[in-house]
Amino acid sequence: MQALAGAQGEAYRLVLVASDRPDAAGLAWARAQGLATFALSPKGIGKAAYEDALDEALRAAGAEWIALAGYMRLLSDAFVSRWRGRIINIHPSLLPRYKGLDTHARAIAAGDAAGGCSVHVVTEELDGGEVLGRAEVPIRADDTPESLATRVLVEEHRLYPAVLKEFVRR
Repeated sequence: MQALAGAQGEAYRLVLVASDRPDAAGLAWARAQGLATFALSPKGIGKAAYEDALDEALRAAGAEWIALAGYMRLLSDAFVSRWRGRIINIHPSLLPRYKGLDTHARAIAAGDAAGGCSVHVVTEELDGGEVLGRAEVPIRADDTPESLATRVLVEEHRLYPAVLKEFVRR
């Protein structure tokens, strides 16, 4: 999210930073930068009510697109449908390989020569939308999931803002 905020300009502007975790460090950072925030936990209100409130907040802020960053909650088909073709996400693997979790460990265990990250359009299928951009990171013989993740994160911060700029222009 910080990389996206740092790259905003003519192509896009962050109008709302939202989280399902009111104590998320990114929210405090966003507030300190003067960015509008939305924080609501779905606990006790349910997924549908949470997503309705999120949708309302996004629309009230004037959002046209959604760029997920560190958002680890699956969006419902209904929410994705409301924003069809306007939600993107960054995923720490070279999609379509290793959808879901534990991507770095899975790439290392498979003996892959490279790991990396992908930016994709969010659809109802987990990590299954059109891949808009990818960045490869060589897997070293001594890599652990943590060491690979650290190097992939550098590429995520480079790739995501560049792909978002192109995505909103198309």
